[in-house]
Amino acid sequence: MSEQPKQDYKVTLNLPKTDFPMKANLPQREPETLKRWQDMNIYDQIRKKTSSKPKFILHDGPPYANGNIHVGTAMNKILKDIIVRYKTMSGFDSPFVPGWDCHGQP
Repeated sequence: MSEQPKQDYKVTLNLPKTDFPMKANLPQREPETLKRWQDMNIYDQIRKKTSSKPKFILHDGPPYANGNIHVGTAMNKILKDIIVRYKTMSGFDSPFVPGWDCHGQP
């Protein structure tokens, strides 16, 4: 059997041109991003701006008091985060209040 030359299908793809790099290089870029966010102090700025608005407080329950961490734990945290952010963007003073476990640890 004769061997067929490999075809380059890359030229057949209709992909958008973008400035995003092919590799994210997260181990190098993540510290820069975190430092920029800390320098901008966005959370404190939002807290000051909404301090005179009506309060909305969602107390996060104890993190691992009744078993091991699982997908439901992540979903619970994500949904609560979405709700608090939505309320903040809707004009409420919505601080994030983390829960404490049965040992008094955050």
